[in-house]
Amino acid sequence: MTRTAPSAGGDAKERGDVPTYDARDLIRGGVQARIVLDTQVYWLRITRAGKLILTK
Repeated sequence: MTRTAPSAGGDAKERGDVPTYDARDLIRGGVQARIVLDTQVYWLRITRAGKLILTK
């Protein structure tokens, strides 16, 4: 998984104080990925228009 470089300036999140990941790395060449938080499962999907959708 590749971390992307944060943009310059802005608040703490934009300066790189928070890990940043490329969504395409999470998807691994497909169109969706399963994300687990505790016992909950979520789906991250990239639409044909290039938008991200996170559903439960």
